[in-house]
Amino acid sequence: MTPTQSIGARNVSAPVGLRALGCIAFAAILIAPWFAGSFAQHLAIMACLNMIAVTGLAIISRSGQLSFAQAAFVAVGAYVSVLTERELGLNLWLAALLGIVAAAVLAGVLGGIILRLKGVYFVLVTFAFGELMRLSLLDWSGLTGGANGITRIAPIELFGLVLDTRPKFYAFSVAVVLLVLVAFRGVFRRPLGHAIDSIAENPALAESTGLSVFRLQVLAFIVGCGLAALSGVLQARYIGYISPESFNTGVTIGFLIMLVIGGRASVWGPFIGALVMTPLPELFRGAVQTQYVFYGAALILIMRFLPGGLASLWQRYAGRKEKQS
Repeated sequence: MTPTQSIGARNVSAPVGLRALGCIAFAAILIAPWFAGSFAQHLAIMACLNMIAVTGLAIISRSGQLSFAQAAFVAVGAYVSVLTERELGLNLWLAALLGIVAAAVLAGVLGGIILRLKGVYFVLVTFAFGELMRLSLLDWSGLTGGANGITRIAPIELFGLVLDTRPKFYAFSVAVVLLVLVAFRGVFRRPLGHAIDSIAENPALAESTGLSVFRLQVLAFIVGCGLAALSGVLQARYIGYISPESFNTGVTIGFLIMLVIGGRASVWGPFIGALVMTPLPELFRGAVQTQYVFYGAALILIMRFLPGGLASLWQRYAGRKEKQS
């Protein structure tokens, strides 16, 4: 078995009935916010935006690296899209595309420099880059508004429909998440995705089969940071306000927690992690210290008993069903 097949070969195919039940539950989760209150819709939108950013982080993680700069690239997407529209008078969609492209180009340059670093060294450099980006946004107050940020950002307009209400924006964000999920799932069922998985599992063996570990990691880093920028573009248009503190290191740590709790090696990990972790701060709003204690305890328990994250529960259950049948 080649390294590009090793990950895919371990995937468990769930029985048809179990998959149908999972699809029904998935659809119910997506539909439920339309029948909930305004605040529940807000949390659902933020969960969708987090899913996009965490999916990007998952792609980087599956290539064998762990980035602490994800929030910085969310900021690049948000600021570039807003500033190019305001300062250059560009169309909203062209400005959004430029925000994503700017993040991808920056990721390509940065990745080409630092992706030869391994382990803690890569983590430290990405952490430093994230802080450098935040401080730069604070210092360039003439352009970025500094600590005051940028306000009154126009909402998205799609085919003449202005997405200025939560139900409208939620419908749009769900559509984007589904597209990202389908693309993510499709890529990691194909040779390119298997190659990315294999370089994380055994880089030396993957290199010996002719795969370029460095090039694949750069590609994964570019795509992952591009998805972070897409999340930033949508966040700016939804909230209508951005500031450097909206993209601090704590935001990246939140993304990492979502990824670990959801499952780093699962397509469903970002979805589950964001779905579980996004609403939790609201439950602990009156007890901030308790919130961090819970996060720490949850991470310890997940890493101890479910190293594959919550998504691995489904795989374990599906595997048992398959053995029983």
